Amino acid sequence: MMRASHKQPGFVAALLHRLSGIALAIFLPLHFLALATALNGAAALDSFLAITRLPLVKVSECLLVAALATHMTLGLRVLAIEFLNIRERTAAVLTGCAAAVFAVGLAFLLNAG
Repeated sequence: MMRASHKQPGFVAALLHRLSGIALAIFLPLHFLALATALNGAAALDSFLAITRLPLVKVSECLLVAALATHMTLGLRVLAIEFLNIRERTAAVLTGCAAAVFAVGLAFLLNAG
């Protein structure tokens, strides 16, 4: 059963912030693996990067960019609430966050193609 507090837009924002943070934390070891592969020479890095041409990896990259944009935007929301002592309109902030994520994702797709 869903609590009344879970229906609030602020809860959704906090949940999205945490989930995007988890996605980024899962990505980091893979990123470090790629960097470590580069230390083994160009051939090793090229063979590792060949994986990035797979469609599933390309979709994952797009989702990762969206997670990064989400985490950054909602992190700025938290900083603004804590340090600027403002009362927010959570629905408007979430709409702005969605617009920022869409814009960053679209820019990534246009540059990746």
